Amino acid sequence: MKPHLLAIDQGTSSTKALLLDASGDIVSRADAPLRQYHPGPGLVEQDAAALLDSVRAAVADCVRDTAPHAVVGVALSTQRESVVLWEAATGMPVAPLVSWQDQRGAERAARLAGAGMSEEIRRRTGLPLDPMFSALKMAALLDRHDPTRARSKAGALRLGTVDAYLLHALTGESVTEVGNASRTQLLNLATGDWDDELLGLFDIPRAALSRIVSSTGPFGVLRGLDPLTDGTPVQAVMGDSHAALFAHAGWRPGTVKVTYGTGSSVMTVADSPEPAEHVCSTIAWSTGRPTYAHEANIRSTGRTLTWLAELLGAEPEELIRLAADADAGDVTLVPAFGGVGAPWWDARAVPVLAGFDLGTGRAQLARAALESVAFQVGDVLAVLPGPRQVVADGGLSRSDALMQLQADVSDVTVARAGHHELSAAGTAQLAGVGLGLWTIGELEKRADDDLRSTFTPGGDGTRRRSAAARWHRRLAAARDLGTRGKQRTP
Repeated sequence: MKPHLLAIDQGTSSTKALLLDASGDIVSRADAPLRQYHPGPGLVEQDAAALLDSVRAAVADCVRDTAPHAVVGVALSTQRESVVLWEAATGMPVAPLVSWQDQRGAERAARLAGAGMSEEIRRRTGLPLDPMFSALKMAALLDRHDPTRARSKAGALRLGTVDAYLLHALTGESVTEVGNASRTQLLNLATGDWDDELLGLFDIPRAALSRIVSSTGPFGVLRGLDPLTDGTPVQAVMGDSHAALFAHAGWRPGTVKVTYGTGSSVMTVADSPEPAEHVCSTIAWSTGRPTYAHEANIRSTGRTLTWLAELLGAEPEELIRLAADADAGDVTLVPAFGGVGAPWWDARAVPVLAGFDLGTGRAQLARAALESVAFQVGDVLAVLPGPRQVVADGGLSRSDALMQLQADVSDVTVARAGHHELSAAGTAQLAGVGLGLWTIGELEKRADDDLRSTFTPGGDGTRRRSAAARWHRRLAAARDLGTRGKQRTP
């Protein structure tokens, strides 16, 4: 049989699997859902064992009609800053996965900021001191399960992002991909290795962490991932947003990728690892030498719609349809669930719903939720160097209303990808380059051909500016309320 690649995309809400042939066409796909849990204010967890089970289920379903030996390699993309703590000897999780959305590190972050460490941390890592990144979550997990650090210093407990956990479970190797490692706030961008001073600052033993490798490994070979053949190599690993940028051929200057997922990632390649104002510097991928990127992270975009749907007893798709033709009027929703991310980086901000009255209905609330996505992304695009092309992917990008709203709000043309599984596709494309299945030039042409819909700015400029001013007033109120609330907390 002709060679096939299996791409596994382990995301926040599900694990997807795509089987691609040697031409890059999708032969089959499968999806296994994954739940989140909210055990307390600001806490967001997932069952780490269930996450691994979802990978096994998606893979088994995806390749059920294909001869296992036809799969010549596996590519993996993962959610990034989320953290798992597991037993080195057995691979069994010690605690629930702590999600990238979790805020349990906020108090430690405040203490570090009070000690004047924020700028040094940003200088070394390219990341602002914020609970979203892994180091604070890792410290909190060890405080709970290994307070003396004895077991983690001995290597009996392992800490890592989702890629490290899955690679250990599926191959037995203790490795982590450099792009994912760059999201932990423990990697020094200049050296591409764990930073001993940062490890000491966050109290994370080096022995608990995996060895850092490039995006093409070596990662080891699979074992026990039925029905795949034991010995099938893992060819490429990338963070999900990094993989989506790769699928857009985002190594070309001027391309800004916006992924509309549970949260949103706005990313563009950078010339160097130098920190940028308001946004993160990160390693997008490395194939011998690192490709750097500037990125802005928005905590709640798609999650805002699912939250509102749960609240109203509706389906998210129903609300998106309602929002398409609705007018929010004066209603504004600031979805600061766990604070706001880029470009504000304010963990104290609180959610605000303003401008509603007894006549406000589902359609107005849905429109306000959709507008909150466009305004948050628009705030980020405003601080990035002028993009020549904004390319969109992710589940919410299916909404024509949101894409047009984004173009109007940001006064920039938005091109939408023809398919929405770009994280899986991107990491598969990187694997395919290594296997000689296609070239970089072919990937650039494929990315251009995949841009099926284009949305150009339009609408009433005066009304657009008025709506943006209203958004920023209420965003300021969300931040102010959060600050005053923290001051009153004993």
